[in-house]
Amino acid sequence: MNATDTHRDLIERCREGRRDAQFELYRLYSRAMYNTALRMVRNSHDAEDILQSVFVEVFTKLDSFRYESSIGAWMKRITVNKCINFMKSRRMELTELTASHDKMEQTEKDPDMPYSVDKINKAIDQLPDGYRVVFSLYAIEGYDHEEIGQILGVTEATSKSQYSRAKAKLREVLKGD
Repeated sequence: MNATDTHRDLIERCREGRRDAQFELYRLYSRAMYNTALRMVRNSHDAEDILQSVFVEVFTKLDSFRYESSIGAWMKRITVNKCINFMKSRRMELTELTASHDKMEQTEKDPDMPYSVDKINKAIDQLPDGYRVVFSLYAIEGYDHEEIGQILGVTEATSKSQYSRAKAKLREVLKGD
């Protein structure tokens, strides 16, 4: 069984409207989708609202799921898109790549310094929305810059720039502690 066939029986039972199957799908994926939303929107109440909206969409649009990816990947895409739409409604703006940042020195490396997960999460929370979203999508969720550009409606170069700036800002914040 490959990733696209994972939970096929469960999905089919959900399509039939079986509540026990829907609850099981929710149980299997709600925590991961909540954590994705929380990393992106940084507010537990907003993440909970987004999670509810995600599962409403999952259950109403399950007939459109074609097993071209895993159900988890499909749900994560819905979650990311819901988060992006939520932040756009809050007027999140990404700054475009500028010539000064295009020439930014990228050979500088920090020595390996151990940081706790909590400290890193707090540093990520301090990033501006645009930086945090791109950083989360690339470094945590595993999207490439082309996909991020498509999701956010920006160029691949802008995604790369935002990621580079996010890393620089994280280094700055972590050094300050």
